[in-house]
Amino acid sequence: MASPTNPGARPRQPSLAQLRAFAAVAEHLHFREAAAEIGMSQPALSGAVSALEETLGVQLLERTTRKVLLSPAGERVAARARTVLEAVGDLMEEAEAARAPFTGVLRLGVIPTVAPYLLPTVLRLVHDTYPDLELQVHEEQTGSLLDGLQQGRLDLLLLAVPLGAPTITELPLFDEDFVLVAPTDHWLGGRGDIPREALKDMDLLLLDEGHCLRDQALDICREAGRDEGAPVTTSAAGLSTLVQLVAGGLGVTLLPRTALRVETARNDQLTTGYFADPAPSRRIALAMRSGAARQGEFEEFAAALREAMKGLPVRIAE
Repeated sequence: MASPTNPGARPRQPSLAQLRAFAAVAEHLHFREAAAEIGMSQPALSGAVSALEETLGVQLLERTTRKVLLSPAGERVAARARTVLEAVGDLMEEAEAARAPFTGVLRLGVIPTVAPYLLPTVLRLVHDTYPDLELQVHEEQTGSLLDGLQQGRLDLLLLAVPLGAPTITELPLFDEDFVLVAPTDHWLGGRGDIPREALKDMDLLLLDEGHCLRDQALDICREAGRDEGAPVTTSAAGLSTLVQLVAGGLGVTLLPRTALRVETARNDQLTTGYFADPAPSRRIALAMRSGAARQGEFEEFAAALREAMKGLPVRIAE
């Protein structure tokens, strides 16, 4: 039954149709019942099993006029065939799940100056609208997030832009103003028309190196005419610590509007002031690898986030 061996020829392999036909016969030990189960004609089923025997070079069935029996080799091959078919079924289910939007794992990277203030909205949206999506959140500084995105460790980022990376596509969500936070007795407290030039000579408290919010604040100060060599106290790794230092009278700082309520509500030693138009601001966006396989899904997610964030003190991106 086996074909002559040709050392240079590529070994023949059984097809899934042949394995499916044989597995059905092995289960029912009856050609007509097996053919009915898999929707194949009886002659086609018999031909598929014969072709499998020829491909494998072993006799799988003992055929008589009254019944069908598995040979010893057939019993062993039947167990293997069932394993292969189950694995193929699992593969097809996995591929179907991958094709379905908002299923499986989404690894979202978020910068620390966004995570505490926007994640409640993100998590609520995912819970209510995308229940089959397994969201994994990674809070890291911008440089680490960009590296993770490029290396494939992360799928999507939530951070301040522009990034200036040609291989990354930004999906803008909103713009938000910066607010001056100062001790309660500060002369700018409560004002709504603070000129940027007021930052020129203040004791300014900023985040540590590596935070994009630090860089944005320094850019604002340069635009205001602050001397490049003017001292800046850098002594906080997070906004909560920064605000406490302000409350202690060590200086003033800038907070994004989305962080204001959370960070100032717990301390009555703080006052806020708002800049005159156009106020200094930052833009928050989702970022993905350009040409990402899930680009359509991420664009829809961005649109849903814009809608969900309309209650925040921000200007939604068009």
